[in-house]
Amino acid sequence: MTSYSDPSRPSGADAAALTDTPDEALRRSLGVGRRRFLSTCTAVAAGAVAAPVFGAAPALAHGRDHGHGHGRGQVLVPPHKRGIILYTVRDATARDPLASDLPSGFREVFKQLARHGYRQVEFAGYRQHANAPGGDNLETVEGARLLRRWLDDYGLRAQGNHGFIPSSWPLTAADKDTFKKHLEIANILGMDHMGTGGDPTGSSYQADWDVAADKWNALGEIARREGIKLYTHNHDSAYGFLLDQGPLDDQGRPTRSSGIRKLEYFLKVTDPKLVWLEMDIFWAHVAQYKFHTYTAPDGSTRENVFDPAALVTRYNKRYPLFHAKDGVVDTANGMGWDMVPFGTGDIDYTTFFSRVGLSNYRNPMVEDDNSPSATDPAQSLREAKISYDNMAALRRRRH
Repeated sequence: MTSYSDPSRPSGADAAALTDTPDEALRRSLGVGRRRFLSTCTAVAAGAVAAPVFGAAPALAHGRDHGHGHGRGQVLVPPHKRGIILYTVRDATARDPLASDLPSGFREVFKQLARHGYRQVEFAGYRQHANAPGGDNLETVEGARLLRRWLDDYGLRAQGNHGFIPSSWPLTAADKDTFKKHLEIANILGMDHMGTGGDPTGSSYQADWDVAADKWNALGEIARREGIKLYTHNHDSAYGFLLDQGPLDDQGRPTRSSGIRKLEYFLKVTDPKLVWLEMDIFWAHVAQYKFHTYTAPDGSTRENVFDPAALVTRYNKRYPLFHAKDGVVDTANGMGWDMVPFGTGDIDYTTFFSRVGLSNYRNPMVEDDNSPSATDPAQSLREAKISYDNMAALRRRRH
């Protein structure tokens, strides 16, 4: 790995605060840039996470530890696995450093996140304010080298990116070249994973999911040759029920369901060695609230309450990444949940992380879509600190 000298490199107390974990220090000393982490999970109790479906208060939410967990058992998220997707602080990376004393641009935001305690970041693109060091567009080989230097300076590791996935299929030559460029950037940044913030398709029909599977298998093979796991991040709609049965509509498409969820079908028809997933735990809970009944082929309504962790358990090795996003129950907004900073809501992450286990193999990234504020420019980084502290405080309950 290339060594860099930069006046922004922390020293003294800052440097001591940013010391790598023993595992990370060993990885860096050996020059290892590619590790494959496989995650094995167990299920969250369906009754606890399904509370909004039945209009009940979450059974375990009020027992969550908001303190520091002294004497309460092992840490649930090890320090070197505590991450954040930079979309949460997108206002800070986009801020003009000439017009604000707050952290602005990637380098200063990395420094602040490291001071908060984070050790991993997930990118949401490579753009920042034009006046920040490096300029506005770092989506180049040169820009990636600069970002890597800053990540190394502050003891951070890039773990993924919500970036370019070709819309064309079959692939055009131009899209294939752009995809390969993003894989090169990912390797420079030291990522194990590269993905997108979107679902494989927005369709409810099996034929469209078959096309999506062919496309993702092909892209995953290209990524695997470069040592990268390709992943898709999913929202609530991907957990709805596939329309694959029953009478046809006027376009010849089925109107009812066998009860198979769309993403579950996608998992079955994609190659587990080529396609990976990142579960956004908040949106999975929204899906649990919204998609708990379906119309069967005979026209009857059947109930099937979604258990997010059960899906992860069934396909455990395919979930190396999570978005750790919290919510409070709100059955009046159509989603069942309102988004809030991590550790301040009703999703019981103590139970979730306790039950899924193998904390050294998974990469939970804090996310809060609503952290940037038009009236409080310091809010997103302040809430990033709140979220970090709450994640660090999670301890396995003693029995």
